[in-house]
Amino acid sequence: MKKPIIGILYDFDKTLCTDDMQAYDLIPSFGMTPDEFWGLTQEFTDKYGVERILSYMYVMVKTAENKGIALTREYLNKMGENIKFFRGVRNWFKRINEYGEELGVKVEHYLVSSGNKEIIDGCEIADEFVATFACEFYYSPDTGLPVWPKTVINYTAKTQYFFRISKGALDTTDDETVNKKVEDRRIPYRNIIYLGDGVTDIPIMILVKDNGGKAIAVYQESNHDLVRKLYEDERVNFICKADYSSGGELDKIVKLIIQEIAVSHQLSKKQEKMSQ
Repeated sequence: MKKPIIGILYDFDKTLCTDDMQAYDLIPSFGMTPDEFWGLTQEFTDKYGVERILSYMYVMVKTAENKGIALTREYLNKMGENIKFFRGVRNWFKRINEYGEELGVKVEHYLVSSGNKEIIDGCEIADEFVATFACEFYYSPDTGLPVWPKTVINYTAKTQYFFRISKGALDTTDDETVNKKVEDRRIPYRNIIYLGDGVTDIPIMILVKDNGGKAIAVYQESNHDLVRKLYEDERVNFICKADYSSGGELDKIVKLIIQEIAVSHQLSKKQEKMSQ
């Protein structure tokens, strides 16, 4: 019998790691503070009406040029090496996968971020994901430097990856498959779990929740009130402290969701046999 697949989708900044990914090494390498970098980003957006995600990618490139830094893919990969993750994240994926196996389901992990894919690719959990969808540059074959955005994912654009992952259309250049009507989705909507940290995840959280999946907002003490408001407004199913430790609240909730999906699958199979 084919195992049902459960897809867990994650935001990255302040969901898995404790801060914006650029704050650990990239922004300090520019000789700037996060407030200065994001202030320049907002200034560029306000002055020229550029979408904010595109603005920060532009500011990265221009700041590196001004500082004499070669912003190659390899340089950005190194900027991911010192990212700090929340408690329990490093062994979370193996633990959840094994729990799924015990219940006869396959768990897959996907990352959907407005951060830099190149930085994520350099971090210690990069290999845990079936696919990573994030902002990325196209690099000149001659210089190795970024010359154009290859992929840009803002907060509403995250929603397309709900459909891509459900259908198994992971090639972002494949518009035909993601738009094609299908009867049998690789990962049913109800088998999708989304973990994010707040306002920037609201569109995809609502999409997941309204289609029968489960949306979970994780919080640090600094944004607890904001996340609680998401729950009160019925935009998420659960809120949990950003602690991925074994036996913690988040661990228990995700395992209960996996258990519910596994039991539901088993019951549906039994009903099919009885009706034959």
